[in-house]
Amino acid sequence: MSLSSATVPIDKKEVIIDAKDLGVSFSTGQKDDYKSHVIDFFKREKKKRSSKVVWPLRNLNFTGYKGEVLGIIGSNGSGKTTLCKMLSGILVPDEGQLTVKGKVSALFSLGMGFNKELTGRENVYLNGMMLGIEKEKIHSFIEEIHEFSGLGEFIDQPMKYYSSGMKARLGFSVAAYLEPEILILDEALNTGDSEFSNKAADKIKELVNKAKMVILVTHSMKFAQENCDRLIWLDKGVIKEIGDPTLVIKKYKESIPPRKPKKKLEINFNETTSNIKDDLVIRAKDVSVSYQLKKGTFWALKDVSFEIREGEIIGIIGHNGAGKSTLCKVLTNILEPEKGSIEIHGETSALLGYGTGFNEQLSGKDNIYLNGMLLGMPLKKVDSNVDNIIEFSELGKKISQPVKSYSSGMKARLGFSIAATLEPDIFIIDEALSTGDMQFKQKATERIQDMIEDAKAVLIVSHSMNYIETVCTRVIWFERGQILFDGDPKQAVALYKEKVKQKNKKLK
Repeated sequence: MSLSSATVPIDKKEVIIDAKDLGVSFSTGQKDDYKSHVIDFFKREKKKRSSKVVWPLRNLNFTGYKGEVLGIIGSNGSGKTTLCKMLSGILVPDEGQLTVKGKVSALFSLGMGFNKELTGRENVYLNGMMLGIEKEKIHSFIEEIHEFSGLGEFIDQPMKYYSSGMKARLGFSVAAYLEPEILILDEALNTGDSEFSNKAADKIKELVNKAKMVILVTHSMKFAQENCDRLIWLDKGVIKEIGDPTLVIKKYKESIPPRKPKKKLEINFNETTSNIKDDLVIRAKDVSVSYQLKKGTFWALKDVSFEIREGEIIGIIGHNGAGKSTLCKVLTNILEPEKGSIEIHGETSALLGYGTGFNEQLSGKDNIYLNGMLLGMPLKKVDSNVDNIIEFSELGKKISQPVKSYSSGMKARLGFSIAATLEPDIFIIDEALSTGDMQFKQKATERIQDMIEDAKAVLIVSHSMNYIETVCTRVIWFERGQILFDGDPKQAVALYKEKVKQKNKKLK
């Protein structure tokens, strides 16, 4: 059932967005900062680059109506984020006409505009004013924003200690409570837990009743079908289909070519565990990490103990702020535990947020060299693998474009492709492929399975219970910095879903 309760015939509705023959272009091959030339020096690449005009979107025609939730779907790089930037006035169309009746508030990546040194509360004011909201109005909503975000005492903690999910909670809360006329959510809540996603869906319903319309970009077909009135399917910069969510999703799924994996995607629990060896890879004993808040000490991890054996694929689950990202940082030596000990046998590589280390001004190819070397990959290895990385990412000609023009999904593709080439002993993926499209998720899943044969262990942090249940051999469920469950994936997911269901009932 759609979030919108409007029953007015579409030809009688008020037009809020009218797009006619929209197109936007940019030039490739131009480098405008000194870091680009430094990368070229390391690559010993001195040839001149030719510039040409690229059209990421062209000949777009559609209408948005008052009171509707309009969804936008499509593979990574199809033009979804570029369209949102035109609707919000960040990009000016090079062709066609665009009429938008109302003030637009847009979230292109939840928490993207936050200052990590400021507290959550300070960032609420900062983001609100960046969205054009007066300070007095922000002040009148600050406590409601705080309560809705569910961050508790963390609202007064610097955002450098927030997980991606906590940033998502606060980013959505700011945008939703400042009463926008037209709200655009690009990849909204991809890193949010199921409990908060349900709250956000209810809030969007409220917004549609008060505001003019909501535009929702998502890779979750389930969320799109349940929460949108209509869907636009973008593919390579053109509209392939627009209309009823069920029909559009059906055609979109049919367009995804079937892959011929070397092995089944669905991992059988009993068969997989037979490959687990006795060799110890990680041992955590009474690991504790705390943060000092204004009201006292907050334990992000408290007396955490577990062992991981060679061959295991460990799923890490729990709501936003449960301690998952803190654990990943401890395992990669970004954080030192205050108490307890951590024993790791092997080289660890981690993706704690796809594209976070990218230089926006450099091209995708340049960032392969930059990120590869930052992750400890020798230049010769980057050189020998660069073509394979580009091919796996499926970014095509976009690999020569600046990363600032990439969508979050395109960054996810490239980030995963680089990290997967490292072939580490222990591979940690925090919020794996949260912004990846269906086809790339399938491909990445196969790659993760291949890595298991070479790596000693893989740890996957995700809010996708279906993904966790399918891929992992064992699940550790965190709650308030402590282990609530450690064992069979199916049992863990069932218990987790039941707890979320009971919590949602109490909230209603």
